[in-house]
Amino acid sequence: MELKRVVVTGLGALTPIGNTIDEYWNSLLNGVSGAAPITHFDASKFKTRFACELKNFDVTEFMPRKNARKMDRFTQYAMVATDEAIVNSKLDLEKINKDRVGVIWGAGIGGLETFQNEVINFCDGDGTPRFNPFFIPKMIADIAPGQISIKYGFKGPNFTTVSACASSANALIDAYNYIRLGKADVMVSGGSEAAITIAGMGGFSSLQAISTRNEDPKTASRPFDKNRDGFVLGEGAGSLILEEYEHAKARGAKIYAELVGGGLSADAYHITAPHPEGIGAKKVMLDCLEDAGLKPEDVDAINMHGTSTPLGDIAESKAILEVFGKHAYTLNINSTKSMTGHLLGAAGAIESIASILTIEHGIVPPTINHFTDDDHIDSKLNFTFNKPQKRDVKVAMSNTFGFGGHNACVLFKKLD
Repeated sequence: MELKRVVVTGLGALTPIGNTIDEYWNSLLNGVSGAAPITHFDASKFKTRFACELKNFDVTEFMPRKNARKMDRFTQYAMVATDEAIVNSKLDLEKINKDRVGVIWGAGIGGLETFQNEVINFCDGDGTPRFNPFFIPKMIADIAPGQISIKYGFKGPNFTTVSACASSANALIDAYNYIRLGKADVMVSGGSEAAITIAGMGGFSSLQAISTRNEDPKTASRPFDKNRDGFVLGEGAGSLILEEYEHAKARGAKIYAELVGGGLSADAYHITAPHPEGIGAKKVMLDCLEDAGLKPEDVDAINMHGTSTPLGDIAESKAILEVFGKHAYTLNINSTKSMTGHLLGAAGAIESIASILTIEHGIVPPTINHFTDDDHIDSKLNFTFNKPQKRDVKVAMSNTFGFGGHNACVLFKKLD
């Protein structure tokens, strides 16, 4: 069968460096760090006392308090980002066939704060099992797309992908496939995460996965720098409206870019560490290129997974050199996590948005906080350090890799 073309017609972002698409993009170009001391709880006894939290966010500006109380923060974030994406897409909700509109969402953890608080309340009580009646519906990872579909009446495919930090890229690929196979006209897809909690910070700290640069949080996320010491935990959401090309064209929609390929692979190596030679990362990029029918030399820019972990940055850099060969030195590669921190299950969504806006505006956001080259990473690669660079980007790649060895890669192309 002939596969349908899939385009991006709407964007929504709620991030540590901006609560709208425009704020997010402007902060990326200006090299703004979202890292700051934690305000969600008292972190004074924690090894890491900072994170990339949302700023000046009040959910009651977007929904009634009684509705918000029935949702974990990760679902609240999903709702807010999707509201912006739908408005941005200019979809006429009265005219579209809602039976052919679905929601596929990514969340690596889901309602961690809800689970944590319910357990704390029980343990602090007298042993009588008193639990919030919304405990389970607030906690389960699939509730975000469920809530979105209920609000808008979207009756198409509806589920959550859970593949750790690759979750929302995984969701985009699934949504892309439903449209190109002709099973949907429009898909809402993206991801959200709200893991800056007592349990989240404690767990990642015990893993020794996050930076402990408490004296200078804003420079703590430093991908590819010799003195990097782990990622900075972030929170928020990214939402994209994917649409079948002819459907978008018929309604005169603005098209940001075409989604032309997706790849998925597994390292099959370790629960938290990447394969040291980047074997899974190499495979997922090659699979994505094959799916898109593109060659390595067609790619202009890569938003790397680039978490700022000692092992991960080396492995991904090796994989890019393996896949792209000499062309790797002509690419602009960057890590927007240097600014946003690591949004876990939402990372693929907000980083895909950054790649799409890179294509639209012809500017590659920087990788900030680079101070010292790492001898284990090829310094001839253009990591777009510290300042944005103008470039006509026709094809942009976004990589996301998750605990468990899950790898996802998506390719966006300027519409012909």
